[in-house]
Amino acid sequence: MGHHDDLRKFITDLAVVHGRVVLSSGREADWYVDLRRVTLHHRAAPLVGRVLRDLTADWEYDAVGGLTLGADPVAVSMLHAAAATDRPLDAFVVRKAGKAHGLQRRIEGPEVAGRRVLAVEDTSTTGGSVLTAVEALREVGAEVVGVAVIVDRGAGDAVRAAGLPYRAAYTLADLGLVA
Repeated sequence: MGHHDDLRKFITDLAVVHGRVVLSSGREADWYVDLRRVTLHHRAAPLVGRVLRDLTADWEYDAVGGLTLGADPVAVSMLHAAAATDRPLDAFVVRKAGKAHGLQRRIEGPEVAGRRVLAVEDTSTTGGSVLTAVEALREVGAEVVGVAVIVDRGAGDAVRAAGLPYRAAYTLADLGLVA
């Protein structure tokens, strides 16, 4: 099996949780995809970086990140996957609000102003988190080239409506789930 198939197996085996849950969007579902069980797993996390790098290989960007917390391990996995290539990549973290102390930065990590960046998320239902990150990135002068997620729960239309290319490594159908 390839990286894509291996990661899908980790997702279906470790991250898909059945039972009634309330999503961050406020919607209720009979199952939940807890991707932190995958993005923080010693064997699955490296696959996350490889799969998302492959998914976005034709986009030109040199930094990756998104709104904390869902995007953080995704960005770090991509940073490590890129370290083994001739196309290095920085990672950044977008805070939900600016810090009131220290340097008072909303975006942590290497400077993103004037750089081409990729916004990522582990999974997205409405696109709200990743679009919040995009807004913060644009405010500091970053050029957002697109949005990529591990699992799309329906955010694609909202992200594309905001004028951004959108890609997901897996759909709900790929995972045998029904919205």
